[in-house]
Amino acid sequence: MGLLQKLSLLIGSVRKKEVNVIVVGLNNSGKSTVINHFKNDDEKVSEIVPTVGFSVERFQSQNLAITAFDMSGHGRYRNLWEHYYKDCHGIIFVIDSSDRLRLVVVKEELDLMLQHPDICTRRLPLLFFANKMDCKDSLSSVKIAAALGLDKIMDKPWHISASNAVTGEGLQEGVEWLTQQIRELLMKN
Repeated sequence: MGLLQKLSLLIGSVRKKEVNVIVVGLNNSGKSTVINHFKNDDEKVSEIVPTVGFSVERFQSQNLAITAFDMSGHGRYRNLWEHYYKDCHGIIFVIDSSDRLRLVVVKEELDLMLQHPDICTRRLPLLFFANKMDCKDSLSSVKIAAALGLDKIMDKPWHISASNAVTGEGLQEGVEWLTQQIRELLMKN
């Protein structure tokens, strides 16, 4: 099969392909606000309320239909995250870059997730949003990456994007990176 035929098949299958992404992070990190940014204008909500359990949202990115499972970050609901690992094609991890006190908890949750049997053996792309960059005492994405030890993640593609979910700054760049990574995964499978 020639290169053009392969490319044509790939584009055709990716256009039809719906992928699942889980959106995780501690409570009040901005997960729902991030997802709200990608909704159609008529579906956006003006007031974001804390997610209880999880919610399901759909949006498009570069002709890829994305179903995002917006998982609650409250302590009592974090055990639900693992039920969505097996069927996801990528992970968005939202971090409140102004919440220095809970950065240790973020690292613990990230480490638990990376060690999970449904995650550790797969080459899933990980997109980190260092959110709330507009806040006075926020840490830079470089400092957050260092605090979380992201440089030690060698078996998965990852990217950290400084963001402000309220204004949308940094979100498009991050989701475009994730979409490209998922497309590359689909090509290999």
